[in-house]
Amino acid sequence: MNAATVAGQRKALGEFLRRQRAKLQPAAVGLPTGLRRRTPGLRREELAALSGMSATWYSWVEQGRPVSLSVGALARLAMALRLSRAERAYLFELAGRRDPSEASEDEEPRLPQGLERIVTALPMPAYVLDRSWRAVAWNPPAKKLFVGWLDQPQRKSLLEYIFLEPAAKRLISDWENRARRILAEFRVDFARHMDDADLRAQVAELTQRSAAFARIWEEHAVLGREGGERSFNHSDPGFRRFEQTGFTLASHPDLKLMVLTPISASPTKGAASAGKAKPSGRRRSG
Repeated sequence: MNAATVAGQRKALGEFLRRQRAKLQPAAVGLPTGLRRRTPGLRREELAALSGMSATWYSWVEQGRPVSLSVGALARLAMALRLSRAERAYLFELAGRRDPSEASEDEEPRLPQGLERIVTALPMPAYVLDRSWRAVAWNPPAKKLFVGWLDQPQRKSLLEYIFLEPAAKRLISDWENRARRILAEFRVDFARHMDDADLRAQVAELTQRSAAFARIWEEHAVLGREGGERSFNHSDPGFRRFEQTGFTLASHPDLKLMVLTPISASPTKGAASAGKAKPSGRRRSG
């Protein structure tokens, strides 16, 4: 990060704190309102005292000076300012610190309340992937579609299914290109969590067990996760063509909701023309 960016973050941090301080009324934190307040909200020295730091140090932070805030000081500021979850995350992001209240990399993200009910209620195949691209929720249509993956008791990741399960090669149309694209999409997530031991172990195992994975992984291709048509060699004609749409949850960015909407087979040209009456070659006299 260059010096200009760092300076910009410090300035943004100071402005954010100043505005949050101005919004917080003294009565909300048990302080007397008084009649001689010239500015709205808390004074700097009041917020500094509530956060357990010196008024001078806090003033320097608000002024955007090159001072460092510890994780503990940031947490106390967030509590004193009554920040929302999103505001607290923004505070830590500006300060370049990791919020200790967030789930650790070793913890599995919990499903948001109601998400599993939404997935179950959808009439088309739908499933949720976690950071390791393992399915953490899916509905009966998805279980019917993904033979060898969601219909099995083993909790395989999507990558393990695609590269290690023979059923995947039979099910997925144009398997080579789909596998290459999926791995290019996965690399983006892998780059965000390179310290995740589970992800590193998964890549190492797949590299060892799948020659196709090792070959494609070495290409270092990167693609954003996009939707589009997905074709399958399924025994049920209604499970062969879908439009895939992916959703990333704002509150849980490591979870991805994938929905596959069936694409109705368009009538053939012959079938379409069969429904039209053929013009007669004879003219009626009238």
